Amino acid sequence: MYLIVIAWIYVVLMMSIAEATNSNGTVLGALFTFVLYGLGPVALVVYLMGAPARNKAIKKREAEARAKQAANGQSAAPSVQPDAGSHAPRGAEAVTADTRVAPVGKEP
Repeated sequence: MYLIVIAWIYVVLMMSIAEATNSNGTVLGALFTFVLYGLGPVALVVYLMGAPARNKAIKKREAEARAKQAANGQSAAPSVQPDAGSHAPRGAEAVTADTRVAPVGKEP
């Protein structure tokens, strides 16, 4: 993969040099050519092609952490504390509501 990246950067560098040395070209145009045709697309392709390796490294770290927890005698799944929020759980409105008041759209 890196051979293609190096080759593409070389081609874009040659395009930039040709633009800078042309009688109608400018150094600013050559700089934009190098950045927009070279560095931008190459950075995007390298980032996208590296995604599987990053995912593999993340999974490897997680597996090592689980193995370390298991070796220390801790459970594999972390304990989850109950909801400490001040809001009532869903459905509690019917329990605490006045039974004489009908819900919206229903007759008592």
